[in-house]
Amino acid sequence: MGDTASLLARADREPALPRLGGMARPNGVVIVSERHWAFAGVDGTLREGRMPQPPEVLQRVPLARGLVRLWASVAPVFRREGVAKRPERWLILTALVAPLALGFVGGPWSSLAGGLLSLLLLLTILRGRALHLHGAEHRAIAAAEQRRLVASWDGSARPSRFSPRCGTNFAALALPVTVLADRVLPLATAVWTPLVALVFSLALTMELWRLVQRSSSHRFWRLFLLPGLALQRVTTREPRLEETQVALRAVAAVLARELA
Repeated sequence: MGDTASLLARADREPALPRLGGMARPNGVVIVSERHWAFAGVDGTLREGRMPQPPEVLQRVPLARGLVRLWASVAPVFRREGVAKRPERWLILTALVAPLALGFVGGPWSSLAGGLLSLLLLLTILRGRALHLHGAEHRAIAAAEQRRLVASWDGSARPSRFSPRCGTNFAALALPVTVLADRVLPLATAVWTPLVALVFSLALTMELWRLVQRSSSHRFWRLFLLPGLALQRVTTREPRLEETQVALRAVAAVLARELA
C-alpha cells in the first residue's frame, strides 16, 4: 500500500503521463497504456504484461488502424497469459463470433439468437462486482489525467465515474453505423457479405471514434458521446473506496513501468 501511494504521488508530479485505458472484470480491473497492461484483483493479486505492438505501417492506414487498435484493446483478455481463464476466453469468443456466424444463415431466428448471445456476452462481462469496478476504472483513469491520484487513493477526491473514452461509447456508435452499413453498402448477396459489412462497420466506427475523441471539445462532436454516457448509467455503479483503490493499484503498476 505504501509503495502504491508513493508511486501515485510521483505520478501526480509528472508533467506528462501516458494515455491510459481500461477494462473492468468481475474480479478486478485491467489498466492499459500503449506498451503495458496490469490487472489488479480484488483479492490483492497483481498481474502484468506487455501490450501487442502491431506493425507501424498498419497503425497509419485508415480503417486498418482502427481494427488493429480494437484488437489491442481486448488483447489482455484473449492472450494466453492474460486476465481471463481459458473457459472464459472461449465463452467470450463464442459470444462474439456466433452472431456473425448466424448472420450467414439469415432469417428472424438468427437475429433472435444473435441478440441472445450478445446478451450472454454482456452478462459474462458485467457479472459480480464488475459494474462497481467499471466505475472505479473510469475514476482511476480520470484521477491520472487530473493529477488527483493520491487524493483519489485516500478518498478525498472522487473524479467522475463516467468516461468519454469508455468502450460503452464505442458500442453506442457502432450499433447505428452497423445498421446503416448493412443497408447502404453496395454489396452483392453472398455468403461473405455479413462478414464484410461487420468488419467495415467496426473499422469505420473506429475512425469516427478517433475523430470524436480528437474533437470532443467542440459541442457538435460531443453530441456523439451522449448515448454512450447515458448508457454508462446502466453499465457502471458508484464505486466504493476499496474498489477505486483496486483500479489505482493497476494504474500504479502500469505507470511504474512507463516511468521507469
